[in-house]
Amino acid sequence: MSSSRGGSTFKTSKVGIDKGEKSCPVLNIHISTANPPFMGPLIVQAGDMYSQEKSTQFVFATRSHRRPLLLWQVIFLWHLMGPMEGRTDLDSDEEIPFNSSPNARKVHPFDFETVHLAPHMGVVNSWIHKQSSIRPLRSIYIVLLKAKINILLPFGPLAILLHYLTGNHVVVFFLSMLGITPLAERLGYATEQLAFYTGPTVGGLLNATFGNATELIISIYALKNGMIRIVQQSLLGSILSNMLLVLGCAFFTGGIVHYNKVQVFNEVDLRGLPLQQAAALVNSGLLLMAVMGIMFPAVLHFTRTEVHFGKSELALSRFSSCVMLVAYASYIFFQLKHQHSLHNLNCNIDEEGVSEEGSEEEEAPEITQWEAIGWLAVLTLWVSVLSGYLVDAIEGASDSLNIPIAFISVILLPIVGNAAEHASAIMFAVKDKLDITLAVAIGSSTQISMFMIPFCVVVGWLMGKPMDLNFQLFETATLFIAVLVVTFMLQEGKSNYLKGLMLILCYLIVAASFFVHMDPSNDDN
Repeated sequence: MSSSRGGSTFKTSKVGIDKGEKSCPVLNIHISTANPPFMGPLIVQAGDMYSQEKSTQFVFATRSHRRPLLLWQVIFLWHLMGPMEGRTDLDSDEEIPFNSSPNARKVHPFDFETVHLAPHMGVVNSWIHKQSSIRPLRSIYIVLLKAKINILLPFGPLAILLHYLTGNHVVVFFLSMLGITPLAERLGYATEQLAFYTGPTVGGLLNATFGNATELIISIYALKNGMIRIVQQSLLGSILSNMLLVLGCAFFTGGIVHYNKVQVFNEVDLRGLPLQQAAALVNSGLLLMAVMGIMFPAVLHFTRTEVHFGKSELALSRFSSCVMLVAYASYIFFQLKHQHSLHNLNCNIDEEGVSEEGSEEEEAPEITQWEAIGWLAVLTLWVSVLSGYLVDAIEGASDSLNIPIAFISVILLPIVGNAAEHASAIMFAVKDKLDITLAVAIGSSTQISMFMIPFCVVVGWLMGKPMDLNFQLFETATLFIAVLVVTFMLQEGKSNYLKGLMLILCYLIVAASFFVHMDPSNDDN
């Protein structure tokens, strides 16, 4: 049957296909339209309707990409075409006025051009197969191409190539740093995507594990090669970089952008209790606990008050590391439970009539669970490969540039793992979201000091490496002063560009100190 209206044609064919003992009518419709008023400029994809007696397939295609029809639209078109029971022969010459159904223009005002029959059932399956084949390409685009920082990814393979072609340690070192930088950000992204599917508890553990995965991989590789001082100094540098440089730049940038506004992070919840200020003080307390765990082995060593010289500090370090890991696990558990309880309380208060502001839309994952797991494995493997070339080039780069290894480990290496955190902290400060800024900067420092450092001690214990918490006197004093400075900065619950500038200047003093610092001899005897 066919009809025309204002130059548009509407042709249908109905065919009954014998399927066993029963007739299985199949209706394939092709609609081309320029501007359907209720779906935007495009329609499409496929809608399938099945029953025990018959199987009716609607296949819609447009001149451009596809979008799914709503169920009521499919049902309406089925009603528009009329019932098909009893039609087993091909009917193509029946003339039906297009406007014979007044509801058609009222409910579904298409401007039809053509409708034709395709007598097969595989169109939908082929379309689904096509979408399944496109899915991996979309995942690759999201993970490897979408983020602007991924422009640095080619430097990784280039570093490996130059390692074998030239053997220039300086070039390999800096290219490896540039190549690992986007991988650190992508690891964090894949972890966040996987956390959507695992729930808050497992998600918190994933963030604790992969949040600073780059520093952890570099540290384990250096520890495997016996570079204990590089492990200690790189982890120390990550803490100092997050506390002083990242937080300082965020405060400074946010203060400049919001010059006429005082940025606060002591907002209260619906019960009138402070949120972010309390969280910042808890993190500061954990940082002071980490300083205590690092300071005692150093003091014990330099005061020569060990029961067994060279062994007591190692035993104390391993015991303190286990205690610090328990403390950090308790902190994660408390944080997750507290946030869950607070969320339930706020929801209950909202239901009782407390004024509720427009809530932000929940963020949805961009990749599937198995894609996130796969990308975590691939990115971790690639970071491990590049970390080997990076660590191997440190000593050669230090000799060629005449720069102390301590400066490279404390100042340059943390740039690799903190570049993404640095950018995100500044971005959230500009958006006046200091709570997220503190979670990024101070939370990362807490994670490194209370989880990664003791974890490396335990891993060294399993490897038979004498990794301890004796960071030497100079490094321990630097960490202690930095934690005190940041703690005092956070007590007021407010930030401005002056506080940010002070933190940045403190970091410059630390950098200059390590530039002229010579690492003491490893001969403890």
